[in-house]
Amino acid sequence: MLDWLYTAISFVMKTWHAVFSVVLDPAGGITWALSIMFLVVTVRLLLFPLFVKQIKSQRAMQELQPEIAKLKKQYGSDRQGMSQAMMALQKERGVNPLAGCLPILPQVPVFISLFHVLRRLAPGAPGLYGWSDELTDQAARAKLFGAPISASFNMVGAKEAAILQIASYANIRVVALVLIAIMCVTTFFTQKQIAKRSGPVEGQAATVQRLMLYGMPLSLFVSGFFFPIGVLIYWVTNNAWTFGQQFFILRKMPPPGSAAHKAKAEADKPAIDPRTLAPTPGAKPVRTKASRPAGTPASQDIAPEAAAGNGQPSAVDPSSDGTGPALPPGPAAQAPANKGKRKRR
Repeated sequence: MLDWLYTAISFVMKTWHAVFSVVLDPAGGITWALSIMFLVVTVRLLLFPLFVKQIKSQRAMQELQPEIAKLKKQYGSDRQGMSQAMMALQKERGVNPLAGCLPILPQVPVFISLFHVLRRLAPGAPGLYGWSDELTDQAARAKLFGAPISASFNMVGAKEAAILQIASYANIRVVALVLIAIMCVTTFFTQKQIAKRSGPVEGQAATVQRLMLYGMPLSLFVSGFFFPIGVLIYWVTNNAWTFGQQFFILRKMPPPGSAAHKAKAEADKPAIDPRTLAPTPGAKPVRTKASRPAGTPASQDIAPEAAAGNGQPSAVDPSSDGTGPALPPGPAAQAPANKGKRKRR
């Protein structure tokens, strides 16, 4: 039923093998290892738009968390009402919660297909999925550090007998064990980076995140003893690509609320040019009035010198040195408006 997928994976590997055979030995293990690695590159480049959708969906869900918390408080134990309100909120904001799984789902059949193709490889096996008999035998015998890429840490049956005619278990198990260790370590750090990308979580989500962080590397350590070396190469390359891709995304799109997100928001703010705050040429500057303390009479706003210049008496006795008591208001303190002016003749 999946022969079309096995054929597609075999075709991509065959194409990359033909490319690298121009400068490398076609029967060399490094040539076939590079073919597997660039199979990963091809698949991940095709899935990159889905990865971007996944990131945007995660960011949108994180921004909805405050409103989701309000809905939980509002509906309490009414799960049906809460579910309907959540679906309405997600539809209103254009958020698809399933978008977070988009990049993962297509990788599963690719991995299964590669595992199936490499498991069927053996010296002397007939051509499979578009490969000739010669190319199939060449891939089965290609060695990386003395271990055929079609060999596994544990083998049984006719394949074990055929592989042990061209390599020893010692070489195979050393190479496989090193690759298994690298696969588990890179998977752990990749899962840790995914947790950082997702932002802080609580409750059941935190439990699932912790289970993935420690459970996935442990399960791969057990199953890795049955993977062909070519599959181990695929997994290590896939982890390296994921790690680099997420590092790039975390720098460009840090999770909301993180220190990196706040620093990026500050850096993205447009700088204010001081020249834009100055008045335009020819425009009169606007000066704001100084506020008067509460309880101060309006008459005291006039300075003594200004009052004298306007023909009004100062509130301070002119006979004093400026520190004497103020004259009380009244007729005696007032002067004729034309006092001090010379009469015209």
